[in-house]
Amino acid sequence: MPTPRQIHRRDFLRAAGPAVIVANEFAHRTTAWNSAPNPESQGEAKPRLLTGCCAYSYAKLLKAGKMTMEDVIRKAVELGIDAVDMTGYWFKSTEPSYLASLRHLAHKNGVCFSGAATGASTVQTDAGKRAQALEEIKKWTDVTEALGAPHLRVFAGKLPPGATAQQGIQWTVETLKAACEYAGTKGITLGVENHEGITQNADVCIELVHRIDSPNFGINLDITNFIATPQADAYAQIEATLPYATHSHIRDVFENGQAVDFERVWPLFARANYKGFMSAEYEGEEDPSTGVPKLVEKIKTLCRKYSSV
Repeated sequence: MPTPRQIHRRDFLRAAGPAVIVANEFAHRTTAWNSAPNPESQGEAKPRLLTGCCAYSYAKLLKAGKMTMEDVIRKAVELGIDAVDMTGYWFKSTEPSYLASLRHLAHKNGVCFSGAATGASTVQTDAGKRAQALEEIKKWTDVTEALGAPHLRVFAGKLPPGATAQQGIQWTVETLKAACEYAGTKGITLGVENHEGITQNADVCIELVHRIDSPNFGINLDITNFIATPQADAYAQIEATLPYATHSHIRDVFENGQAVDFERVWPLFARANYKGFMSAEYEGEEDPSTGVPKLVEKIKTLCRKYSSV
């Protein structure tokens, strides 16, 4: 006879949308996840929290043609940050000569790229579309390599009508497992973002990590994107996924409009011995020209406070 936990798990996988995590189940899993062996966190904790900014922070200006990706690189110098996450939506092209020019400009300005991104969705009913998504991820893996970046952000996506969460997870596992095999040959790590759709809770994100089971795969952790419920608040989900974080995005407001308590978030990163970028992803109403620097300054202050570097 199945145990209550087994019944819960089966029901979760049949769900038509992102799972709602039952309180005692989530607490049990969080303990198990965080107590699992993690070679990177053995010994004395010495977090290395580096400052960054997503090109997406300047989306309003990039969409309006008032900024270019070259300008984003120069902005990194003004902001005094360590790296830029090169959101690829506003690249002029993916031709080798253009990518080389961006890489050269970054080098001349002492800026590194923390990663790039592709918007391909792995949650596709049609096998042909999933194959196209895999090819798109491979293409952007090559772009990431050409930029000299180590990380590519990928997405699962919203479930199509009639599809179940179990199907979406399986499609994502199959697609990203193959993508990781390819990325591994390039030295590129893929990080699935906890974005809209099936990855908006820690349970699914961690299941993907375990089932894909690749050293070249983890979670691009956006601290504001988890669906919070009375049983599983966003801070608990951040803590649960941190051992698997490959990169992080920092906004100061949750999806529900509630302000993020940064003094609650940064200690979680420090205790997890996180080593990586804390990249501002500004989406506020204020003009990015003034809004982004304000968010970046908060991030820089906290990284200095909680990092060993």
